[in-house]
Amino acid sequence: MPADAPRHLLGIAGLQPHQIMRILDEAERWADARDARAEPLLAGLTQINAFFEPSTRTLLSFEIAGKRLGADVVNMHAAGSSVTKGETLIDTAVTLNAMRADVLVIRHGSSGAVGLIADKVGCPVLNAGDGSHEHPTQALLDALTIRRRKGALAGLRVAICGDLLHSRVARSNILLLTAMAAEVRVAAPATLLPAALKAMGVAAFTDMDEAIEGADVVMMLRVQRERMAGGLIPSPREYHAFWGLTRERLARAAPDALVMHPGPMNRGVEIASSVADDPERSAITEQVAMGVAVRMACLDLLTRDQRAGGAS
Repeated sequence: MPADAPRHLLGIAGLQPHQIMRILDEAERWADARDARAEPLLAGLTQINAFFEPSTRTLLSFEIAGKRLGADVVNMHAAGSSVTKGETLIDTAVTLNAMRADVLVIRHGSSGAVGLIADKVGCPVLNAGDGSHEHPTQALLDALTIRRRKGALAGLRVAICGDLLHSRVARSNILLLTAMAAEVRVAAPATLLPAALKAMGVAAFTDMDEAIEGADVVMMLRVQRERMAGGLIPSPREYHAFWGLTRERLARAAPDALVMHPGPMNRGVEIASSVADDPERSAITEQVAMGVAVRMACLDLLTRDQRAGGAS
C-alpha cells in the first residue's frame, strides 16, 4: 500500500481517493495479463483464506490471485474448523496468528468480525466481506470494470438497485463511488431501503424506473433471502415485475448504460437473463475477471513491506 495507507484492507471507508486510484492503477497491470506467474511476487509467503461464510466466486478469486503471484495458498472453511465446535472468534484469531501466515483473507457473517481479527494478528488482513458491513475488493473490482468501460468514474450516474438492506456490496460501492465524485442513486422497496443510506450522499428512490432514468451504470443486487426473516419482499414473480431489470426497464437508462451484478444472480428475480447475457451492455463476466486483477493488486500492495523486510 502507499506509505500513508492502513496496514489492512478492512473497508473502503478507510481509504482516500488517491489510495483507491493507486489500487486501481496497480490492478491494471494484471487485468490483461495472460500469465501473471511470470512475476511470482509473493513467492515464499503463506496466504490463508479463512472463510467463515460460504463463498464460491470470492474464495476462488482470492485463491487464483494468490497462486498467480506465487504464494502458498491455504483455504480454511468454517464448516471443517474449530469454530463449529464452539471456539470463539478471538481464539480463532490467536490460532491463525500462531500459524504465522504472511497475509490473511477473511470472510465472516458478522459485521466487524474481520476488524476484530485484524487487531489480534501480526500480518495484513483483507476483508472478503463481513456481515452487512463492507466488501471492499468487490467495490474495487466494480470500479475497475466501470473505469475500463467508461474511462473514468467522476461524473457518472450510477444506480444501485435491489436488496440494499443486507448488501455489504452496496455500502462499499457507495463509499467508493461518492469518494470518486460519481453521482449515486439507490433504489429498493421501502422494506429493503435503510434510512442510513441517505446520510451517505446518495439519492434514494422507492421507484426503480425513476432511479435508473438516464443512468450510465445500473448495478443490480442479489435478493439475499438467507438474511431475511420473512415478509420483506413479495413473491419472486411480483418482485421481478416491480424491481427486476428487464430490457424494457433498461431502456430508461442511458443508451450505452452498463449493467452489473456482483453475483450470484437470481435470474428472473432481480435481473432478466436477456439483460444479464447481453454481450454489449452486460459487464458481469468482466467483473469476475477484474476481481482476480484487483485481488492480486491488493495482495501485492499489502505485503510489500514484509517482502522488503525479508518476512517469511
